[in-house]
Parts: sequence; C-alpha cells; structure tokens
Amino acid sequence: MSQLTTASATDHPGAAVKVARVISSGSIPVGGFTPGTILASRYRIIGLLGRGGMGEVYRADDMKLGQPVALKLLPRNLADDPVRREHLLAEVRITRQLSHPNICRIYDIAEYDGLQFISMEFIDGEDLASLIQRIGYLSNEKALDISRQLVAGLAAAHERGVLHRDLKPANIMIDGRGHVRITDFGLAVAVGDVTKAAEITGTPAYMAPEQLAGRGATVRSDIYALGLILYELYSGKRAFTATTIAELREQKETKTPTALSDIRQGVDPIVERLILRCLERDPRARPASTRQLGAALPGGDPLAAAIAAGETPSPEMVAASGGKEGLRPAAAVILLAATLLALLLAAALNAKNSPFLAASPGEPPQALAVRARQLNQLAGYPEPSDSAYGYDYDFDFIHSLRNPDGVTLRADRLSDYSAVSFWFRQGSGPLVGDFGFLGTAGNPAFLQPGETSLLLDNEGRLKRFEAAPRETSPAAGASTAPNWAQWLIAAGLDPSGWTPAEPQQTPPHFADQRAAWHGSLPYGHHIPARIEAASYHGRLVYFEIMGSWSRPLQSGVNFPSTGVRIYNLTELGFLVVAVLGGLVLARRNLRLGRGDRRGAARIAFTGMVLVTIRWLSLEHHVATLDELVLMMMFVALALTVVAFFWTLYIALEPLVRRRWPHILVTWTRLWMGEWRDPKVGRDVLIGCASGAAYVLLARVFWAAPTWFGHPTALEFTEVVPPMGTREFLAGLSFRLLVVIAGGLASVLVLFIMRMLLRKDLAAAAVLAVLIALLTGPRTSYIWLDVAAGLLAASLAVFVLFRIGLVAFSALALVDQFFIQFPITLQTSAWYFGLGLAALFIIAGIAVYGFRVSLACSRLFDLTSIESQ
Repeated sequence: MSQLTTASATDHPGAAVKVARVISSGSIPVGGFTPGTILASRYRIIGLLGRGGMGEVYRADDMKLGQPVALKLLPRNLADDPVRREHLLAEVRITRQLSHPNICRIYDIAEYDGLQFISMEFIDGEDLASLIQRIGYLSNEKALDISRQLVAGLAAAHERGVLHRDLKPANIMIDGRGHVRITDFGLAVAVGDVTKAAEITGTPAYMAPEQLAGRGATVRSDIYALGLILYELYSGKRAFTATTIAELREQKETKTPTALSDIRQGVDPIVERLILRCLERDPRARPASTRQLGAALPGGDPLAAAIAAGETPSPEMVAASGGKEGLRPAAAVILLAATLLALLLAAALNAKNSPFLAASPGEPPQALAVRARQLNQLAGYPEPSDSAYGYDYDFDFIHSLRNPDGVTLRADRLSDYSAVSFWFRQGSGPLVGDFGFLGTAGNPAFLQPGETSLLLDNEGRLKRFEAAPRETSPAAGASTAPNWAQWLIAAGLDPSGWTPAEPQQTPPHFADQRAAWHGSLPYGHHIPARIEAASYHGRLVYFEIMGSWSRPLQSGVNFPSTGVRIYNLTELGFLVVAVLGGLVLARRNLRLGRGDRRGAARIAFTGMVLVTIRWLSLEHHVATLDELVLMMMFVALALTVVAFFWTLYIALEPLVRRRWPHILVTWTRLWMGEWRDPKVGRDVLIGCASGAAYVLLARVFWAAPTWFGHPTALEFTEVVPPMGTREFLAGLSFRLLVVIAGGLASVLVLFIMRMLLRKDLAAAAVLAVLIALLTGPRTSYIWLDVAAGLLAASLAVFVLFRIGLVAFSALALVDQFFIQFPITLQTSAWYFGLGLAALFIIAGIAVYGFRVSLACSRLFDLTSIESQ
C-alpha cells in the first residue's frame, strides 16, 4: 500500500505549491529562473516561493502595474501534458469568477518560451499547514477568526457554483495581518458538473468518505474537508492518523475522531459539536451549506446554528433571532402614506363593483323593520313576542342580469329590481332557526303557525309576504277577500297599471282566496312582472312579485359551472389536506416532543374567544329550553375550533421552525406578547401596505372593463353587510378566525408541497395557484378572476416567504375586511359609519405598525437645528 503524507505539497500530482513569502534577508532560492529575469515583457522575477507537482511559484513584480504578484508555472516536463494544461486553464477560468476577500485572486494567464503561467495575488504570509506545524493549535479567539474567514470564502465559491475539491491546510494562506485566502482552485469544478465531480481526485487525507468511495464530490464534501481543517485548527492534530489509503477509508467510514475536549481544554462546545457534525459519515447529516455553518459559529445566528447542528430551534430561540431592526423613518412614512392612499382609492372604487354598494342605499335597517311591523299590522297580525331581521341577496335576480355574451352581468339593470332584500321574521313565540341560527328569511325553511316572513327592498317596498295562520280549519260561511289594492300600493305599484290574471302559483299555506296580476315594474327598464297573492279569512297569507328571474335557473345562468366546481373541489381538497396532514404531523411532533404546546394553547384560546364573540353577537338567543341545546351545540363548535387550531399549530409550527424559521420570527414574538417589538411593527406595516395594494389592484381590475366600453364587472360574494354593532363584532371575529386559520393552513400546505416537490419555488407556485382558486369566482369575468386571483396569490406568497406570517396575516386581514364590511365613501349611505369603522381599524393597525417599527426614533433629526 502506498504511504500517505497528507501535509506535504507532493501528496498527489496536482498538489498545491505554497504561495508564501520569500525567505528574505538572505539568499533567495532560485528555481528555473534567476532573479531579475523578465517574463512576457512584464514580470520581473524576485525569487522562488515553492515547488509542487503542478510546477513552481515565483514572487515577481508586475512592472506594468507596479505591484508584487505570484507567478505559477507548469514545469517543462509537464508543459505538453494536456491534463496539466487544462488544470491550469481551469484554475484561471474558475477563480476569475470568484471575487471575495478570502479567496486568492487570479489576474491573468500568459506564456513564456513555451511555458504557460498564471499571475495571481502575492500573499506575504504562510500557509496554514506550516503554521499549525510550527505552533500547534491556535487560541480559541484566533481559531474562531480564521474559521469565520474560511467559511466566508468557501461560501462565496459555493454560491457561485464552484466546488474546490482540494481544500486542505496547505491551500490556505494567512498573511501578516491575519487575513485568510483560499488558494489553488486547479481541481475545482462546477457544482452541476456531474462527470468531473465524480472523479476521484484531491488529497486523500482531506477527502470525504463518499469521495474515497468513488461517489463524487458535492458541497458537503467540501464541508467535510473544512471540518478536518477546523479540527486541526483547534486541536493541532489530524482527525485521522492512517498511514495507508485503505486504512484511511476504513477510519473515515467506521470511526469518530477523538473529541476536541479530550485533546485540549476550553474548546467551545458549540464549535466542537459543529465540527463533529461536519465530519459525519453520511453527507445528509452534515450542514447543508457553508452559510449555515458560518451562522452556527459562536457569535453568529443561534437560530442558524441550531439548524446547522441538525436541531429544531426552540420558539424562544426563533423569537430571539433576526435582530430588532424596524424601518427607517423615510421608508415607514412612505409605506404608511401608500397604505392610506390605497385604502381610500379602493374604498372609492368599491361601490362600482359590489351589488350591495352599487344599489341605492335606501332606508336603514331599523326603519325597514318598523315598516315591516306596520305591514304585519295591516295584514291583521298582532305585535309579535319575538322578531328578527337582516339582509340577503336576491340570487335569482342577480343571476338574471346576465348579458347575451353569457359572461358579464349588466350593472345598469340593478335598478330594475332590488338585488338586496331586507328580510323580517316575527312570531307569537320564540323564533328558532336551523341549528340554533336564524340567519335568513328562509331559515328555518317553514314557518310555524302564527309566524310571518317579509321581504322588502331597500326603499321599504314589499317584495314578498308569507304567513302561517293559527287557524287549523276554516270557519263556516263565505270568506272575504282583503283589500288587494293596498298591497299593490305597499309594493310601490299603481294598482291601475296592473291587470288581473288567473292565479298560477300555489300558495305555501292554506288559503281560501287567491289573486294574480300582470304588468311591468315602474322603475328601471319597466320589465314585465307578475304578482301572485292569497288570503285566508280576509288576512293576507301570501304575496310575491315574480319576474323572468323567478323561473328555475337554466344551464349556464349562474357563474360558469366548471369554475364553481373547481373552486368547491379545491376548497374541499385544501381542507382535507390541512386536516389529515395536520393530524399525522401533530402526532409525529408530539411523539418526538417538538410541539410548542404553550403557543398552541394561546392560538386555541384565541380561537375559542373569537367563536364566543361571534356566537354571542350574531345568534338569535331565545329564553326557552331549546337554549340549552343551543348552548351544547355552541360548546361542541367551540371545542372543535379549539381542537382544530391546537392540532394545526402543533403540526405546523415545529416543522416551519426548522425549515423556514424566519417566517415565524415576528409571529412568535407577537404571540409571546412583544407587541412593541420594532420588527413586529415593520411586518405589520408591510402587510397592511401589501393588503391595501392588493384590494386596490383587484378593484382596478374589476373596473377596467368599463374603460373599454364593456359592462361593469360586479364583485359578487355571499357576504351581507352588518346592520349594527353586534353584527359588526360578529363579522370582525369571524374574519379574524379566517385569517388565523387560513394563515396556518396555508403554511401547512406549503410545507406539505415542499415535502412532495422538494423545491421551495415549486411549493410556493402550487400554494399560489391554490389560493387563487380558493378566492372563487368573484366577478362575472372569468379572465379577470384568474388574473386578479393569481396576482393576489403571488403577492401573498411572496410576502409570506420574504417577510413572514405576520405580514401575510395582515395582508389577508385587509382583504377580508373589504369582503365583510360595506367600505364606501358615500357619506349619505346608512352603512357609511360601519364601513368607516372598518377602514379606521385597518388604518389603525397600519399606524400601530408605523409607530412601533420606528422604535421610538424621530422622524426628523433636530440636533442639527438645535446646534445652529
């Protein structure tokens, strides 16, 4: 077996030569050239610096630039060897791509008398191999300084896609000021060059086990070599002492080097653990990159240190990482101003895109409720013991606004008939809806005896009336018909303009008198309509205005069925992946003891509070025995939300903490109560600015068709605006629930996609598409929905990756507010105050982020003024 001399310059035919200082103050060793020789009419030889298998290295003066250089020449016996010539050329090609203070610079390549040589930076110092041989191990402070410089230089090479493949102490120079240079890239190859990387070349003593086994070199092979160098730096000894290649291979594949703490005292445990991690036999167990390695060194980022050591950083470590920097005053002012301006512009455009806001505001809901009670009294129904009211969309009418093109909705037809209905329910007993929730005129679906249900338009005109009479059998004698004309007048119609017709619609309840009329609605485009009515014992039990939109919907009348189907399937798939993936990952994290149970408890408690606020604010509570059942249902719902939030957080947070901890830095700080942290403020402000930009861009997209002569693109959602403080709180709590759950679920899906696709960019692209699909068809222009959805999703995913989960949540919250609340600048509208309150909340959150992000710094420096 061949013997190994790992510290020698003749370890292999391509070994480096020492580029060190000339042995001065005495005679200078002379190689093939004597001092004073001029090469290529430019370089004057000063003396020989060293010899090696690749040739000789001389110190010379560059007479053209007037600076010292080192010249590396191939020996004459190798000048015609194409392999050696290629190595020399490769060193020039590769090293000239690298510009870093810790990498020896290559200037040029030239030829003299048939010999090729390269000119490089002259380093007045010595190589690390001779330094260690001369003084043994270095002090902790000096070793750490050299380690950081080595890591920085190697990281620069790796980031440019260059593998060194021959990293060893002899190829590391240290000048008189302690500055480190990595030299000799003659064996370096590109990271993606599989063929060359698979070559068995380099210095065996510093090769990784996979290189010695012929499996090729990778970034982690260089990290292994770096680990051996760091081991020598701190111990003064080599990690492996084999004398043959076979023995060396066996040691590297089966043995662990002696612990540094057993060789000398005082070595930082972090450094020792990190070096041993670099020397792991399995490349996958080593640090993934030199940047991680550098961050893991003492004085670096402890978060990256834990990751590089293969550990999952604790939540406290995540919160402590990343610094406390906020925003510069100029940047904060610009972001806040842009946020407020974008919010105002979006509010101005909002009325043009929403069926609710585009219609006439009409009377406030309290006045409409009074009008409904008056109509009930007119019909002969006494003052109720319980009542409820709210708003709902007239879906049949909205869908009838479809243009002949089959895609767009005619916004100009909104005045033909009210697209929004005010519903009012009253009864002689407590009103209880399905599942304890009285949400619309049709919940519950059937009226109980003594109950009435009305639909009014925004101006208080009757659209529909239904009553379930208390009587169970007709009285003897002929029944009387009510005054039908007064009900036509109640609908805002002139009785003389309506012609009696044969009734066609079966009343929903028993009736002894029926009537019908046909005519045209006097407002809007005077479209034809039909009225059906019925009474029982002189009391109105049924009245309804019907138009062409009241017929069963034909195929294609609604938004395209394909898009709706894709949306529903995507929503279901998103939920299934989040729930099932969350359960599996949560179980695994709990078994490994990784879950942040305290953080999960905070999230779960917040979810329970929000659900409680919504239930108390929105539910129609009644003082009956049924209330106990409703309470039990609420408890079950609250526990479901708590379990969902807790499981999702336990499943997600430890994994993201290890993979993308920067996403959770401010999120963790926020949930730990660090509300005044400047970085939290920065992320909140950036998120609000991004959210304001999104809602503005979306509304610009939806207004764009009108600029080219096309109908308005109505933004259609099933969300009805709140009527007062209770509904406002209910909507606010629900949107906060959506933001928290949606943010966590999005990150979980992102992580699952990353596990499946193995690339961050691919996972982010899939998440962006999923978010775009989940926005659903919000206008009648499908191409607008696709463009706006992809734009919003791309912006959201970019904010999530680059800024973090807090900014992502702030962005989502702004969008959810514009969905939930009637934000408009129409001051005469009864809901203007509710929309303004929502706008003030968003602006207040942005102002909070602005103030906190400045970290108490002044917007203007007054010191210069005061000194004058």
